[in-house]
Amino acid sequence: MRSLGIISSALAVAVLAASCADSESAQDDTASDITTGVTDDSVVIGTHQPLTGSASPGFVHVSTGASAVFDYINDNGGIHGRQIDYRVKDDAFNPAQTMDVTRELIEEDEIFAMLGGLGTPTHEAVIQDLNDEGVPDLFVSSGALAWDQPEEYPYSYGFQVDYSTEAKVQGAYIAENLPDADVGLLYQNDDVGPASHAGIEQYLIDDIVAWESYDPGVPELDGQIAALKESGADVAACYCIPAFLGLAILEAQSIGYEPQWVAPSFGGDVEIISQLIEEYAEGTPAEDVPPEAFTDGLIVTAFLPMAAQTDDPWTEFYREIHDEYNDGAPFTDTTVYGMAQATLFAQLLMEVGPDLDRETLIRTLNSQEWVGPGLVPFAATEEDHSGYSGVMVVQHNAGEKPEVLQEPRATDSDGGDILPFDLDRPGPDEVALFGGTG
Repeated sequence: MRSLGIISSALAVAVLAASCADSESAQDDTASDITTGVTDDSVVIGTHQPLTGSASPGFVHVSTGASAVFDYINDNGGIHGRQIDYRVKDDAFNPAQTMDVTRELIEEDEIFAMLGGLGTPTHEAVIQDLNDEGVPDLFVSSGALAWDQPEEYPYSYGFQVDYSTEAKVQGAYIAENLPDADVGLLYQNDDVGPASHAGIEQYLIDDIVAWESYDPGVPELDGQIAALKESGADVAACYCIPAFLGLAILEAQSIGYEPQWVAPSFGGDVEIISQLIEEYAEGTPAEDVPPEAFTDGLIVTAFLPMAAQTDDPWTEFYREIHDEYNDGAPFTDTTVYGMAQATLFAQLLMEVGPDLDRETLIRTLNSQEWVGPGLVPFAATEEDHSGYSGVMVVQHNAGEKPEVLQEPRATDSDGGDILPFDLDRPGPDEVALFGGTG
């Protein structure tokens, strides 16, 4: 058996342990609940995901990726003798539904922890309840800064690079490599927009000629794309989920607008975008154009190895797991995203040891240095719950592997420098072995 380096003691970034006083207080407040969801042979965790609705085409594969990793772990003995019981609830990317399914997870499923709850408006609707209940709210699938508020939300931790940090790296790259370009912004009309602006405007405020927003519940972009074209924007930075990036690219093509598209990690899954464009193009003149032609040249930022980077050891390893446990499903960047989340959570459980409870889980998360599949440092400390701290810049070229335009760099969401760094990133076979015995 090839061991999943995923469960080794090598996956995220260094942290200070929580203060004794705070820990004792938290334990006193939730003493009867700290082992909820834990038995001698299982641990129940939950998540809310858009299995249906507007965000489903881009993100439905997050939970299938995580499920595959957990199935692999369970088939090889679990963790400290416990099987991971991963319960996925569909919230259709609707905050009201997120509240309903989260209440089910807490009260009926009695989860030990929430893992990777997906979406900015959706998770914002439940973060207070999770923290009030003392439920570890780990690795939220959103780049909002809300998850990095340890004083207000001590149980919540981010995962993906935040929107401001990612857009900041993009802005610096555009300013340096496309210095004469006029830039247009297309963005989702929730926290994604202002947070992304706060990043990209640090480098391009004088070069931005259009700001166009969309509502994720309204699948139309005709007016926004027409406005971008009229503005003369040479570069279109789309802070969009995949469904709307695909729609934007197709609409632009239909009116003869061909900017340099730039997309963030949460929207730039080329496999998904190509599938969506093919679907959207049915019955239009574009249906005869190969879908990959629309994404040729797309610039994307990423903090994890990409599905198309087949020479990366983690991508190769995850592909093996995917082929065994997700037969017939596409292997996408969002699949890798879910697998990396599951990897980090599994490592955390392994580090906690057999005596598992919520407070020990949080203390352990805040006291280890984690490295693994991620390309940039990961922050999870008592004072910093932000998650991954930077991105690389890549370009998709039809029929070829992604071209790395800029190696991973790290920064913050404010005015700090964007810096290269040395990260000792082990492959799956270089981390401490789990051995499959739990």
